[in-house]
Amino acid sequence: MTRKRYAVVGIGGRSQMYLKALTDKYESSCELVAICDRNPGRMSHLCSELAEGYQRLPQYDDATFDRMLKAEKPDAVIVTTMDRFHDHYIVKALDAGCDAITEKPMTIDAKRCRRILDAVERTGRKVQVTFNYRYAPPRSQVKRLLMDGVIGQILSVDFHWMLDTSHGADYFRRWHRSKQNSGGLMVHKATHHFDLVNWWLGTVPVEVYAQGKREFYTPDTARHYGLEGHGERCRDCSVTDRCKFFLDLASTSKWQGLYLDQEKYDGYFRDRCVWGEDIDIEDTMAVNVRYKSGVLMSYSLNAFAPWEGYVIAFNGSKGRLEHKTVESTYVSGDGRVPGETDTDASYIRVFPHFETPYDVTLDTGKGGHGGGDHRLLDDLLSPKPPVDPLKRSADHRAGAYSILTGVAANRSMATGGETVTVAELAGPIPEPDYPTMIEKTRRDCGRPNPHVW
Repeated sequence: MTRKRYAVVGIGGRSQMYLKALTDKYESSCELVAICDRNPGRMSHLCSELAEGYQRLPQYDDATFDRMLKAEKPDAVIVTTMDRFHDHYIVKALDAGCDAITEKPMTIDAKRCRRILDAVERTGRKVQVTFNYRYAPPRSQVKRLLMDGVIGQILSVDFHWMLDTSHGADYFRRWHRSKQNSGGLMVHKATHHFDLVNWWLGTVPVEVYAQGKREFYTPDTARHYGLEGHGERCRDCSVTDRCKFFLDLASTSKWQGLYLDQEKYDGYFRDRCVWGEDIDIEDTMAVNVRYKSGVLMSYSLNAFAPWEGYVIAFNGSKGRLEHKTVESTYVSGDGRVPGETDTDASYIRVFPHFETPYDVTLDTGKGGHGGGDHRLLDDLLSPKPPVDPLKRSADHRAGAYSILTGVAANRSMATGGETVTVAELAGPIPEPDYPTMIEKTRRDCGRPNPHVW
């Protein structure tokens, strides 16, 4: 069997999942032929960590990316760079005759989004966006329940996402702290959330209104904590002994090798101060969205919560479905708030009109993103991906609509709260092929508890 050839561009933390998969589980059908990054030290370090036989993997930088495409002839390029450069590498790959697999967000603004959409139309090549949250078992359960009509026609959604003071703070240390790099949390992080809603509802956003502010990760909060005199970065700071947000890059061999030892090549500091004056992204956001189907959503994102996870409720013509998930920080699996029971921490609960509410037994999974990562990798890298009635694989259309809610929210916040029409941002975009119904393998005339498919 001829193996499919892959190149990976952007050798930071997120690339590790793909590199390990290509050189291990999927090696019989996939061939990692090259890596590309602006930091030569990081590439050398990474190659030394790969499986035997990959230590001499060809290495390229931005100036030689085009040469890599010609010399190594990859069938697909996996893009895990800083968000602002996604469109640059995606379009180059498509124009060279390659497909592209990109980390979320697909890109960070409407102009870049249009570049990618035009390149897909021009070349006929394929773009896949890695929305691993779709694949996590509880999120898939919610999709099945909604398609099964357990609450009838969906009329409105209440959605609230919390990032804790470990994970949330980290966005204010890294390159994400600048909107020109990440689009802010409305794009970089919320693209996951908006994609879930689009997919769950089977529709696309039409209008967006938003407000946001940076209220917690500020110099004023630092003064409140008695951290006057903090430095530019944790490593050189004089108040680390009393700062709860201190990050020691030398504390693990992974961070030391990927970041601290490689600073001499590009000057990138992975541990910048979360109280910095130059941060321009919000930590507190509230958004209202109207969808093509008529559904209205109220959404919030806060990046300094005491626990990590989300609560969502779908209000329908036949009742209400509530879903809560507590996540384990940096593992992004389902977890528990200290002191809570498993039932309190994560659940799916249905409230039918005029009937007794009931809980649905949760499906569970192991691994990154609550078991979603390995299912996503099967979809991306397996020579025969499993048949999926939920259509969890996301293309350029889904990638576009997932970011445009956040792009519209950014514009609304910048204009003081004006309502933004999504169609005016990047021009016409075909709607994704979202599934709206599936054939059930079980049907109960009475209350379906538990649901089985």
